[in-house]
Amino acid sequence: MHEAEKLSLEQIAAFLQASEEIRFKAQSREQVDHWIEQLLQQQQYEQQGGKGRGLLRRYIARMTGLSRAQVTRLIERYREQRELRPVVYRRHRFAQRYTRADIELLAAVDEAHDTLSGPATRHILEREYRQYGKPEYQRLASISVAHLYNLRHQPRYRERRLQHTKTKPTTVAIGERRRPDPQGRPGFLRVDTVHQGDQDSAKGVYHINAVDEVTQWQIVAATERISEAWLEPVLEALLRQFPFRIRGFHSDNGSEFINQTVSRLLNKLLIEQTKSRPRHSNDNGLVESKNGAVIRKHVGYGHIAGEHAQALHRFYAQHLNPYLNYHRPCAQAEVEVDAKGRQRRFYCRYQTPLETLLALPQPAQYLRDGLTLPTLQRIAALHSDTEAAQQMQRAKRQLFEQLRPAALGSRK
Repeated sequence: MHEAEKLSLEQIAAFLQASEEIRFKAQSREQVDHWIEQLLQQQQYEQQGGKGRGLLRRYIARMTGLSRAQVTRLIERYREQRELRPVVYRRHRFAQRYTRADIELLAAVDEAHDTLSGPATRHILEREYRQYGKPEYQRLASISVAHLYNLRHQPRYRERRLQHTKTKPTTVAIGERRRPDPQGRPGFLRVDTVHQGDQDSAKGVYHINAVDEVTQWQIVAATERISEAWLEPVLEALLRQFPFRIRGFHSDNGSEFINQTVSRLLNKLLIEQTKSRPRHSNDNGLVESKNGAVIRKHVGYGHIAGEHAQALHRFYAQHLNPYLNYHRPCAQAEVEVDAKGRQRRFYCRYQTPLETLLALPQPAQYLRDGLTLPTLQRIAALHSDTEAAQQMQRAKRQLFEQLRPAALGSRK
């Protein structure tokens, strides 16, 4: 109501009597206080009698929507201060006893002593003041152990004790970090895993690819998981498929090969274990190239569920591995060293892994016990290269025809 504070007492009484059912609500507390202050000054509240004061109280309550107790408190504050100012709330705060300098001093003591326990630190602070007479320790000398821990959580303490520690790599004492040196002898394997992808939170099959560095004899296996319990029997079966004695086992730093289970298996077979060096991406380059040229070429990139690992493993052992080693030629590198010591590789000679093995000086000395060179030659002579490839392709088509219904069923 415009200029409602300028009404006379008679007009106020008439308004109250005529508007028993009307209620008003203020928009802001500052406006309410200012309007009440103007009303009390205009009506000379302190000079009014009991009837006039009661009438003004009722009028203020009607116009502002405040309760009777609230109106009484505001009027009392007006009578004391002669004005109504907003009361600023101030939260109660305890007096700060320990200063910024005390916190920094505590941080310096903890830094010097490598942060002892609270009671030990308090004893040091007390000795600094009482025994050695250093006045800067006066307040800290009587600090409680509980409050000492409170000061250690203060921002200034944390800033003072801020330390940067570089990440320290975890040392794994399994395998020697170096590149193998076969010196023209077969039996030094390069090993890697190939994952066949995930689908709908289901893990795909894992391929284990092992390639001999000298002859490029290649054995591929499959497993549902690459945990230690799953991998150990697969590795044993994989190593038995090589015709020569295994002397070295080189892999990257993945935990599927750098673990105690694989280490015990290789130690039992007297096989030296090595692993790739940092910033030497070519340490395992041979098997990496075979991952794409063989596994991805024949199996592809699509998801194959882990439950089909056994079927894939049988296909590898019966069809793919014999084809790769007896009938698939590989480029053999000829290394030349120029006058500046740089190595240049020329790929002019193509041989199957068996041919490369037979071309070594006295190849029989490298074979496993009970295996002879004529036996390997008879296996190679059972089928021509193209016939072996056709048989492998027919077996692969049959395998994928068996896998396709299961893959379609999993997508529905």
